[in-house]
Amino acid sequence: MAHFNYLSVEEQDKLRQTANAIVAPGKGILAADESTCKFRGLMKMNKNVTKENRRQYRQLLFTSDQAMNEYISGVILFHETVYQKTDDGTPFIQVLKNRGIIPGIKVDLGVVPLMGTDEESTTQGLDDLTKRCQEYREQGCLFAKWRCVLKIREHTPSPLSILENANVLARYATCCQQAGIVPIVEPEVLPDGPHDLVRAQKVTEKVLAAVYKALSDHHVYLEGTLLKPNMVTAGQSCPIKYTAQDISKATVTALQRTVPAAVPGITFLSGGQSEEEASVNLDAINKYQGKKPWALTFSYGRALQASALKAWSGKAENIKSGQQEFLKRAKANSEASLGKYCGGVSGAAAGEVLFIKDHAY
Repeated sequence: MAHFNYLSVEEQDKLRQTANAIVAPGKGILAADESTCKFRGLMKMNKNVTKENRRQYRQLLFTSDQAMNEYISGVILFHETVYQKTDDGTPFIQVLKNRGIIPGIKVDLGVVPLMGTDEESTTQGLDDLTKRCQEYREQGCLFAKWRCVLKIREHTPSPLSILENANVLARYATCCQQAGIVPIVEPEVLPDGPHDLVRAQKVTEKVLAAVYKALSDHHVYLEGTLLKPNMVTAGQSCPIKYTAQDISKATVTALQRTVPAAVPGITFLSGGQSEEEASVNLDAINKYQGKKPWALTFSYGRALQASALKAWSGKAENIKSGQQEFLKRAKANSEASLGKYCGGVSGAAAGEVLFIKDHAY
């Protein structure tokens, strides 16, 4: 057996403790890492997206009522947000820490075309990643996320795309752990297309199997990682309408077949589902009877924020309304992560379709 450098016991303990804290019962992640040019909610309102109104909106989220602490364990920040402050000059990271919420950071630099494939992609940003992670760690970020994207078409995802993205995610995870940061590994199988649930499940299984093979090859410490996968859903243009129970069975089965029990938790992305769909499906996954050795919770962006953004609409007088909408969804998803969501929580945009075709950032 080849010898290789490994994290010290102390380093492993810190990473494991952070990963477990992020997936504490009834808690999940607020993904507030929309890139500058894709600050979607504000774009929808045809407002000029400025650094200041992005700051105001994130301040709205981070200064919500104390109930937020019960539902949200961590927040994924965008680079500019790491250095932003509230109106009274308190750094956002400090605001979160004061609430017992763990700051995280998006560290990938976006999706780029993968040559030699049928419009498939990989993700850039590995070159100086360890250095950037060390800087974010100094700022107080304790976890990171990196998104890779895979497409289901007649002949995709290709073996090349699956292998390349798995290795990129493994390299990213290594860089994070080297810097004392928990990597959230995000291989997103996009919901674009007419494929059915069976195809979505098979592709998700192949992608996840490749990811965990790569993580093993790169000697990543699994207890100090989290997975952020898509739920297994049919393509957006599939004519068959599946139930939440169908989705939960396909999702849990795919995870059982591929994700080691050493992984502390799975924080699902919402993948264009409406706010209500994302809560209902997460609840069904947690109610599903079967072996589930990991915490199953949420890392939602649009599915936590659509109603909040709509209620706020960029107006100072609507801050309280925006915060109330955000907390409503956070509570719904907290309950769903425990398999205790009864459904039907209304919101300014609860049922709105949040799917964006060919979504990249």
